[in-house]
Amino acid sequence: MAPLATVGILSVGEMGVGIAKLLIAHNYRVVTNIAGRSKDTQARAQRNSIETLPSDISLVETADYIFSIVPPRDALATAKRITTAFNTRSKPTPLYYLDLNAISPRSAREIASLFQTFAPAIKFIDGGIIGGAPSPKTSTEPQTTVSSPPANTTHEWERPSIPVSGPSRVSDSPLSGAHLASTLNLNHISSEIGKASGLKCCFASLSKGFTALCIQSITTASNMGVLEILLHEAEERMPGMVKAARRGVPGMPPKAYRWVREMEEIAITHADEGGFEGGGEEGEGVFGQIAKVYRSVAEDTILGEEKTERRKRGRTLEDVALVMGEGLMAKKRKTSG
Repeated sequence: MAPLATVGILSVGEMGVGIAKLLIAHNYRVVTNIAGRSKDTQARAQRNSIETLPSDISLVETADYIFSIVPPRDALATAKRITTAFNTRSKPTPLYYLDLNAISPRSAREIASLFQTFAPAIKFIDGGIIGGAPSPKTSTEPQTTVSSPPANTTHEWERPSIPVSGPSRVSDSPLSGAHLASTLNLNHISSEIGKASGLKCCFASLSKGFTALCIQSITTASNMGVLEILLHEAEERMPGMVKAARRGVPGMPPKAYRWVREMEEIAITHADEGGFEGGGEEGEGVFGQIAKVYRSVAEDTILGEEKTERRKRGRTLEDVALVMGEGLMAKKRKTSG
């Protein structure tokens, strides 16, 4: 069966791969350009049946949709890559560009302006991803007949929510747009650029802000030798919080470097849209400080060396606390010495 449409994904990290697998399971062709990227990235694309193209020009010529899912610090540069490639070669069919990065409304509007100025034919869509990477659901119900529905149907996948905004709608695209929007769980919330990215930042304020608070609390408690008691008290009074911490904190180390700029983008969002102090400059406001927590994880401890496919340390709440304590105390000794 011919693919419904071709989707280019930049880049193929944990979330990009999850979305690629979901789309491939629903008869989409998924392509990427990872020229010059690491062997790990090359292997990840091959292992997950993502077709690699030699250049951004090839990507633009081939894809009907391009999803930008990169570290927040790379969002603008990735958009510039695509506008440059788009203007190098002609493209007879529409091209939709979905910026799904964790950026502020201010940054989303800047990227939208870039497209409007240099590649107005590209339909720009502001978006954000709320939740984990797509994955097939584990079925507990055995299939009893050969006529049972195929496993890879939309309702049998765990999917994040993807709010999108802007004047263009994926569902209006003649290139299987309505099917693609349904498959991805897209929710068009506004015709205004910035609404979707702002919503994402507000959600991440709660989820990743909570994780950062947990990192500080458990690290300090571990250094003091009272972590076990802290967790016992929290289990007694706030069991849901401990459950969330045990799920979220160990999953954080491979992503900490990405979350530094994301916290700064969140600070910009709260300053611009909420009126709070702290505009994203390093260390300003609550989320400027939280950015420092994630920078410490990424740069001051061996947790910053963790890769999603090869986890060694920080796989439990207790080990995150131990490694963080060791790294920060070593930094303190080095600074004071």
